[in-house]
Amino acid sequence: QVRLVESGGGSVQAGGSLRLSCAASGVTLRLNSMGWFRQAPGKEREGVATIDRIDIGSTSYADSVKGRFIISRDSSKNTLYLQMNSLKPDDTARYYCALCIGAPCNREADFGYWGQGTQVTVSS
Repeated sequence: QVRLVESGGGSVQAGGSLRLSCAASGVTLRLNSMGWFRQAPGKEREGVATIDRIDIGSTSYADSVKGRFIISRDSSKNTLYLQMNSLKPDDTARYYCALCIGAPCNREADFGYWGQGTQVTVSS
């Protein structure tokens, strides 16, 4: 049974940093594509960053977070990370990690497994 558990959210002032973690069980992360998504109140969920399975190894970012966020994976811990730097109030949202098994993994609908999310609040 696949289980994804996010942690690391919290409240931070603009310009600060947070690192989100997503611990996985029931699946080997490095063999699958993973993503971080977020949803702010009153808005649709949006993709933040994705990382392909290890034999492909590419990453992608939403334009709004490029140069500030870094997605990474620790295979020894079977954990996905999102390092968030230079945070802005617009980054306030609930952040979810998600798993895509198989291919393609180009759309949100391709990610079939989701964690419960962790709240990030950035104050100005």
